[in-house]
Amino acid sequence: MNIKSLIGSTAQIVIKTALFVYIVVYIIRMAGAAYDYGYRVFTEPPLSYGDGRIISIYIDESDSVSDIGKMLESKGLIRDGRLFVIQELLSEYHGKIQPGVYDLNTSMTTQEMLGVIAPESETDEESEEEE
Repeated sequence: MNIKSLIGSTAQIVIKTALFVYIVVYIIRMAGAAYDYGYRVFTEPPLSYGDGRIISIYIDESDSVSDIGKMLESKGLIRDGRLFVIQELLSEYHGKIQPGVYDLNTSMTTQEMLGVIAPESETDEESEEEE
């Protein structure tokens, strides 16, 4: 056996093994990050406990859920604006956010904030009473 072919095959095995290990570690890290993000959709804690700070926000009629999420994140009410979009999509408040001025607190969860900025209208309450 030639020494060059021995070194070449050994280097090839080392490179393939290192690449395989790198791919496995990458997949494990991404799976962990995806699990963490999915877990946070339903269990995101408030930014502060206790009294918190009251922050006023203004929601325009033209604001999308993504715009609202970015605004809440920039004002320090939530950690992740993109996560807010997913939480709104999966909540009972989907599509019910109303324009206006709202006072939100840093001790509120995202669901509590959605409850404030997406109040039930009178027509919703009347339709529930009829059922």
